[in-house]
Amino acid sequence: MTADRLALSGARLVLPGGVVEGDRLAVEGERIAGLGGTATPGDLDLAGYTVVPGFVDLHVHGGGGASYASGIAEEALRAARTHLEHGTTTTVASTVTGEIDDLARQAAVLSELAEDGVVAGVHFEGPFISRNRCGAHRPDLLRDPDPALVRKLVDAARGHAKMVTLAPELPGGLDSVRMLADLGVIAAVGHTDSDYSRTLEAIGAGATVATHLFNAMPGIAHRAPGPIVALLEDERVTVELINDGVHLHPSVLDLAYGTAGASRVALITDAMGAAGMGDGLYPLGPLQVEVKDGVARLVEGGAIAGSTLTLDVAFKRSVTVNGLSLNQAVESLSTVPARLLGLADKVGTLETGKLADLVVVDSATYDLVAVMRRGEWITGGDRFSPITTARPEPHRGDGPEGIRERSGDRYGDRYCAKLAQGSID
Repeated sequence: MTADRLALSGARLVLPGGVVEGDRLAVEGERIAGLGGTATPGDLDLAGYTVVPGFVDLHVHGGGGASYASGIAEEALRAARTHLEHGTTTTVASTVTGEIDDLARQAAVLSELAEDGVVAGVHFEGPFISRNRCGAHRPDLLRDPDPALVRKLVDAARGHAKMVTLAPELPGGLDSVRMLADLGVIAAVGHTDSDYSRTLEAIGAGATVATHLFNAMPGIAHRAPGPIVALLEDERVTVELINDGVHLHPSVLDLAYGTAGASRVALITDAMGAAGMGDGLYPLGPLQVEVKDGVARLVEGGAIAGSTLTLDVAFKRSVTVNGLSLNQAVESLSTVPARLLGLADKVGTLETGKLADLVVVDSATYDLVAVMRRGEWITGGDRFSPITTARPEPHRGDGPEGIRERSGDRYGDRYCAKLAQGSID
């Protein structure tokens, strides 16, 4: 087996159609060359491990002690590398509220990294957000979403602007949503004080993402459903959720899944520089954040300031705490965000011809074991030994019994029933 060709055998593979036990995945160069077949001597032995597609993070501000908002390429590289080592093989770099000219300079730096394939694009979170729901954004730097200002930031990213979070109730909000939709940039509703009706208007104008749903927006009241209900009930909207055990109670995450389904949920980190690091003081744009017991809060005011989450932890929590099936977890961590970014032909699922972006986890604990990006091991690859004897191809079956989830999750039967009907959510 040559250096640019390898095969992983004996693993549980989470495929678009379901889960196959003891299967084989071949890699050639940067891509998946084939699925299935008989294990042969020289294949790497992955018995006891589960292979899922590399994670895709739509919303992350930094990690490894570094911030994308610094405007320094070396810091951005360190942040991307930190999350890569935790399984995020495709990442969008998120900025935080600052002066328009400073944000434009940051976007220029990040766009160069996008051209090099380090990041998948730029997400502007702020400054076009509500003062009443600004969270860890400096109120004095907030701006109304004047379409001209929004366009200035989009243009500064030189074709790599992927998403802009804004509050649609502000002056210029709906016009900016329409403009972003026309430009092919995701308009996301977030950090908003919008009501139900205005949120519906924003969706009608082209908004397709809810930025960290439930956080930094009005809650649900029985006579004032607010933005949450509007965003959950419309099938055109994908909702971001932060599954770190801090931003959302597990039952709230379950509520979102029960309403929207996994096909409309993108699990994100919203991580800041402390991700992958320990407690201490960290910058978040122009603000100072203290991390204590893994929870990030502003030094002044104490508001939650992003997270210290990595997506491998979100994956494990989704399966072990929330009881999602492996396919549901993969859909929200990989498939859905890849589709939103227009990258579904390259990443997001384990399929022949797609990039060999893989995450290997322990099948018993769901802890991260190894990460591969574009056919190269990033971490953990030296843990696997070559097999010495051929093994038969696994039985896949013709229906749901052949690919039934074995994770013991409480959604397994429902998943298989939908699979039998030809619809998976």
